[in-house]
Amino acid sequence: MKKYLIIVFAMLLAVVILSGCGTSAEPGTGADCPDCPECPEPDCTEPLGGDVPFEQAWAGSGHADSTAEAFRHWDEEDDGLMSASCVKCHSTAGYVDFHGGDGTEAGSIENEVVALEVTGVKCAACHNPEVVKKDSVVMPSGMELTGLGDEARCMECHQGRESMVSVNAKILETTGVEELKDVDLDAVTEGLGFRNVHYYAAAASKYGTLAKGGYEYAGKTYDGNFAHVDSYDTCIECHSPHTLEVQVEGCVDCHGEGEPASFRMEGSAVDYDGDADLEEGIASEIAGLQEILVGALSAYTTDTVGTPIVYNSHAYPYFFVDTDGDGAAGEEESVRDNGYATWTPRLLQAAYNYQVSLKDPGGFAHGGKYIIQLLYDSIEDLDASLVEGLARDDHGHFAGSAEAFRHWDEDGAVDWDCSRCHSAGGLPLYLSESKAEIAQPLSNGLQCETCHGGEEWPARFEVSSVTFPSGAKVAVGEEDESGLCMSCHQGRSSTVDVDADLAEAAAEGEDLGFINIHYFAAGASRFGTEVQGGYEFADKSYVGYFKHAEGFASCTDCHDAHELEVRTAVCFTCHAGADDVQDIRMSEVDYDGDGDTEEGIAGEIETLREALYDAIQAYAANTVGTGVVYDSHAYPYFFTDSDGDGEVGPGEAIYPNAYDSWTPTLVKSAYNYQYAAKDPGGFAHNGKYIIQLLIDSIETMGGSVSGYSRP
Repeated sequence: MKKYLIIVFAMLLAVVILSGCGTSAEPGTGADCPDCPECPEPDCTEPLGGDVPFEQAWAGSGHADSTAEAFRHWDEEDDGLMSASCVKCHSTAGYVDFHGGDGTEAGSIENEVVALEVTGVKCAACHNPEVVKKDSVVMPSGMELTGLGDEARCMECHQGRESMVSVNAKILETTGVEELKDVDLDAVTEGLGFRNVHYYAAAASKYGTLAKGGYEYAGKTYDGNFAHVDSYDTCIECHSPHTLEVQVEGCVDCHGEGEPASFRMEGSAVDYDGDADLEEGIASEIAGLQEILVGALSAYTTDTVGTPIVYNSHAYPYFFVDTDGDGAAGEEESVRDNGYATWTPRLLQAAYNYQVSLKDPGGFAHGGKYIIQLLYDSIEDLDASLVEGLARDDHGHFAGSAEAFRHWDEDGAVDWDCSRCHSAGGLPLYLSESKAEIAQPLSNGLQCETCHGGEEWPARFEVSSVTFPSGAKVAVGEEDESGLCMSCHQGRSSTVDVDADLAEAAAEGEDLGFINIHYFAAGASRFGTEVQGGYEFADKSYVGYFKHAEGFASCTDCHDAHELEVRTAVCFTCHAGADDVQDIRMSEVDYDGDGDTEEGIAGEIETLREALYDAIQAYAANTVGTGVVYDSHAYPYFFTDSDGDGEVGPGEAIYPNAYDSWTPTLVKSAYNYQYAAKDPGGFAHNGKYIIQLLIDSIETMGGSVSGYSRP
């Protein structure tokens, strides 16, 4: 922290010095700032000398390399000027102009820049009174990222120049079609050409779907901002703001020795490129997918377009006709006159993503999972057979593209009452002494610090007791880490909540509505009637805590803490003969009455769930008078059966058609049906409790339970 304050103070000092070294001072004087070094010219185009903070560090950086193509590209222009669309990021004067630092209007370029006078990106670009106020960036997609702090200065240029929005706009413009869904994706389209994201679009990689810098395919979801860990989450926390080098010494604590390209995190536990190597860095996973995509592009252009394509990253416009058919871009092929011209919309989408993955060489660190998703989807769109054996998304806690983390993107923050479990920082805050739950920044899945924290890093947080929605508290043993898991995996309702809601509705004369247990309430299942996670009918008794065998008491005894997968190998030590955990049973009782005592408890529960659904539909149609259907993937799950066929038909599973003819009896049984559906591991967590809930609900609905055996 002390080191950080020193750096901040030094940067502020530079602002003070350089703000006095502006165009208002006379050349060679410090008229606005007597203590400033003398400026050789009004715009300080020459180094100022030893009194300027960080000058030597800056002098060896890419920003200072005035001989680079990034600054010399326009020297031969007929008018002698740098292109107006380029000056913002390729000259100091243009960057200052864009931000209004020269007294002109902010957000636009007002002045011309002479190409030969451009000598790199100088101190004054980032250190001037207007730019230091910068806190947001509008990306090429038109999406604005706010609350950025100092890294906004970096992101104004390192954002690319194209996006999904501009690619789609070009496709619609050239095809003359109003909606993308009506475009013939495989038709060669006149006027359609390659769209280049441009160089070093690190911000687009980092902010993923929040910036939409890559081409995102319809029907797919994508990772958002890759939030690393505290103190290493912004451009200038990972890169020196002056040398631009990665500050690798800070990576060692978590990643060990090695180059960043070799790093991968514990949450990255899938084989993205299908080479069976889970030890290689994310950079290598991306390289593997890039190689597959190159092959897919070549095959598509050969077989579908009829003109094979090759790529050269060092020659504009990058994609060329493979005139000799050898799959490689030779020197004679990599010329502008041989630029690839027979573009289809599908080809453009995939080629654009390939370029996105290449032109941010640090993309593996900035937003590796977003890049992986873009590559995977591009491969799949060209040839679905090629993704067999590949992986697109991480396991649940780290699946940043999942609805569990992307649901609040349009809101800009995770609601307070969801933040504990759907944000990276919500759980640590809740587990602190404050027990606070407040709105949290959008998350890209959980982070290491969500579960690991305190003085004993990397030990997980210790949770000795858990309070469930019913108000019941359960103690957790010292060696049992389940308390941490159950802080989220407990559901959001209970018998107590259902009864309270029904009583309130009756007292206020309000209509009833469906009450949702929420997802993966494993902890509630495990403790059964001790926490009343299911709806327990008043005249019935229910089993409590399901105590498994010794050594299988904790969530992490049965589930891998990062992959979340069940450790099936250890299950079959005792449950010999089972091929799958769903085949396991510990009783010879035929609970569902189908005569099969060999099927697993999961099978018993599934039969009873089907019977309860039939009973719910019969009750709704015959007693209530309004048929109901259920869709587990559409909120609020229960819908009016508009056509009376008992099935979810087109246009039925939509919010405006939500079922609204609830009775107290129907609410209770529908709650239990959802409970059994939303804990898919309920058969293992506490199968007998689930069976009791289902049988009692069937009976309440008027269904026959004479053939069942209630535990």
